Amino acid sequence: MRPILFSALVGVGILAACASTSKPPNPMSFFVTSAGPGNGADLGGLAGADKHCQALADSVGAGQRTWRAYLSTTGAQPVDARARIGQGPWVNAQGLTIAGNVDELHGDNRLTKATALTEKGAVVNGRGDTPNRHDILTGSSPQGTAIAGDKDTTCGNWTSSGTGSAIVGHSDRTGLDESAAAKSWNSSHATRSCSQDGLKATGGDGLLYCFAAN
Repeated sequence: MRPILFSALVGVGILAACASTSKPPNPMSFFVTSAGPGNGADLGGLAGADKHCQALADSVGAGQRTWRAYLSTTGAQPVDARARIGQGPWVNAQGLTIAGNVDELHGDNRLTKATALTEKGAVVNGRGDTPNRHDILTGSSPQGTAIAGDKDTTCGNWTSSGTGSAIVGHSDRTGLDESAAAKSWNSSHATRSCSQDGLKATGGDGLLYCFAAN
């Protein structure tokens, strides 16, 4: 066999082997961040939060999608979290559909402690675990909209790691009582402050919900 022909055949074989062993893209389209950026509720605004979601998704082979943090902002031009995340459906790291569309997400969704998984497929510590990390930053009403009024509900639109406060939801749908707020995944209560320690004081760690918008 001529050397050139042999080399060409070897090259084709290598390409075929690589194609057969390459992993398909991760189909996950929803996760809770395994960690926050680490500076309390100062996420670098919406852009910084989206970048954090994108980086974590990319780390597990799901970076082919456009990822958005589920966060609302307030002010002269408020932004609703529900308007940022696409149309669904969304599946977790185990392939379970947690909601088929935006309305279902804000209604009868399938989010529980067992399904609100991180990008790595891990369960997030909830009430009764040490440490409790179930407070997820959202700044949102139960319907996923920005909260009207002058009260700070977004830690300065996600730029403060000191004074202020933000609305959080409970990823495990569990709280101090059986109220709707305690069981809310996206609008349970306000944080004590915007610092990392302030977030931890009520059972948080600066975690976010991330959704694939496409």
